[in-house]
Amino acid sequence: MSKLAGTYNRLQNEQSPYLRQHAKNPVNWYPWGEEAFTVAKAEDKPIFLSIGYSTCHWCHVMERESFEDEAVASLMNEVFVSVKVDREERPDLDGIYMEVCQAMTGSGGWPLTVILTPEQQPFYAGTYFPKNSSFGRVGMLELIRKIQELWKKHRDELVTIAEKNTAALRAGEPRSDQEDLDITLLEQGFGQLAEAYDAEHGGFGFAPKFPTPHNLNFLLRYWKRSGAQRALEMVERTLNAMRDGGIYDQIGYGFHRYSTDERWLVPHFEKMLYDQALLILAYLESYQVTGNNSYRQTAEEVFTYLTTVLRDPSGGFYSAEDADSEGVEGKFYLWTSQEVAALLNPEETALITAYFGLTADGNFRSPEHEAGANILYRSADLTIVAQQLGLDLEQARELLTSARTKLYTNREQRVHPFKDDKVLTDWNGLVLAALAKGGRVLQAPRWVQAATAVADFLLTVMRRPDGGLWHRYRHGEAGITAFLDDYAFLIWGLLELYETTFTTEYLAAALELASYLRRHFFDQEQGGYFQTSSAGEQVLARRKELYDGAIPSGNSSMVLNLLRLAHITGDPALQQEAERTSAAFADRIRRSPVNYTQLLSALDFAFGPTREIVVVGRRGDARTERMLGKVAASFNPRQIALFRPVDVRNPEITRLAPFTKELTAIEGQATAYVCQNYQCNLPTTDWDRFRQLLEGSAPD
Repeated sequence: MSKLAGTYNRLQNEQSPYLRQHAKNPVNWYPWGEEAFTVAKAEDKPIFLSIGYSTCHWCHVMERESFEDEAVASLMNEVFVSVKVDREERPDLDGIYMEVCQAMTGSGGWPLTVILTPEQQPFYAGTYFPKNSSFGRVGMLELIRKIQELWKKHRDELVTIAEKNTAALRAGEPRSDQEDLDITLLEQGFGQLAEAYDAEHGGFGFAPKFPTPHNLNFLLRYWKRSGAQRALEMVERTLNAMRDGGIYDQIGYGFHRYSTDERWLVPHFEKMLYDQALLILAYLESYQVTGNNSYRQTAEEVFTYLTTVLRDPSGGFYSAEDADSEGVEGKFYLWTSQEVAALLNPEETALITAYFGLTADGNFRSPEHEAGANILYRSADLTIVAQQLGLDLEQARELLTSARTKLYTNREQRVHPFKDDKVLTDWNGLVLAALAKGGRVLQAPRWVQAATAVADFLLTVMRRPDGGLWHRYRHGEAGITAFLDDYAFLIWGLLELYETTFTTEYLAAALELASYLRRHFFDQEQGGYFQTSSAGEQVLARRKELYDGAIPSGNSSMVLNLLRLAHITGDPALQQEAERTSAAFADRIRRSPVNYTQLLSALDFAFGPTREIVVVGRRGDARTERMLGKVAASFNPRQIALFRPVDVRNPEITRLAPFTKELTAIEGQATAYVCQNYQCNLPTTDWDRFRQLLEGSAPD
């Protein structure tokens, strides 16, 4: 079936901004669904499956080169039934077909291109294809004709390949016979990170470099356990280098997706919601450990970016900002020294030039950009710049603030990068965790208010009638049955919010969602959680994922969630579920602990020693608030905290955590009950004794 250029295809009715970007392609795109499969069977055509996302640079390139090209589109419409999928809306499909691509080609990425039988079984896979073949990379025109010929003349061979690929997907990985995981895995994980660490520039491995904050959070836990100073040094060097580098938006705040070079200077300019959330957590925990105000400031700046740029009126947060504007990657973020001098006064110009490393020649070279383009980065400490310019530090700070404000105001007049305004439950769960923890650690009511708004939105608008969740929300419409990560990250966020506000409805919701997961996602035979619900769409294969990539896996996160819930409620069944989940992946973890650092953080909690703190008192009472504030400020990742009000009859916490029922306030004063490694100390109302218990310096 042909399609006239300029007319809409079936994607025009979709909510996904990515799918809607392709609604005017001359390709006769279908969304994923039965209509496409029925047509493929009726017309006896293979399915051309294209998976990407709205802020993917090479997805845009492939669209401009091929999907907007009449010759390519006409051939696609003749040979295929073409289906577009937003990987952020359908991570289950993306995971299935990415696994196929990696198995068939040895690598993967986006755009993801897979050719399927009408039964959705894959027989060919790749990523980006140019229009014409070049330098050994097959082009779309050649690929389509080749598939057409094979489909006509060698279909049996293609079907055999597809059936083998499908069988391999469904077989999964055999369960380990050895279920025990021991504490040496933490040492091995640290050792593997240390081997990959770049001592000069921070981060791990070579270019391109990704933030991977869960690596840093594991290292902080390893430092806390072992006292290994190098672990903390690795975290600090990496956080400092990222904050100073071009990967950080020095004018509008927020982190770009990754660095294309080893120095964190030249970013891939897209901004993803999950990176902001996870990096806030890393900077907050490092602030707790070190007291370094730079980490606090960075977390607060990213919070500003989230709430001013990505927040939806619903209370949730948008998914991403594109790397491109006006068709050019990074154009929105670059400056020439002439532009800066024209906007600022001489004193501001001198400071910004020295502080942000501006040069007349620029530091960013690209055929798409004018000469002299600069990525702003912190090239020198402000104290040193002030000395060089004969300023005191306060003068330098004032000049920096006024100059940055002028640059930001001017930049706001530029054409902005495209914003993907869909709201995803899983990524918002991560934001909830970050905001709740930030509100607690920084004692910041604004953060708590934002966290509460996210939680209330997710627990109402994104809640299905059966108690489950929706995955995606946009323009007032919630849809797509949720996946494992949606539940895992929302539970994580709810636990953080409970320990910030001690509002029991959030703890109750976390327990309800964990119960729903157990019924609909847990593998009762082998252990671990499937990515998809037993009550949802039946896809080609139900996968179980553990790898902690750009985002921690749902299984890793659930192990830690379950352990925290077990200690909060005293329910041993939750701990057993965590054990079964980690045991299901034991062989995989042993082979390469470094690939599962979120799971290693969970194991760090499991191996203990753990601490449970219950404060009994009245909110607003000075002694109660002082105790709770001390708990919030301390970095102890193997600790859970509860609050039992004494001025409420039969408080809900006594139902959720029955062991709190008998805890009382001694002589009406705020009282702390502290248990460590399954041994409980006598309750105390004494501040010094409480502080010593938390700091581990209390006498026996």
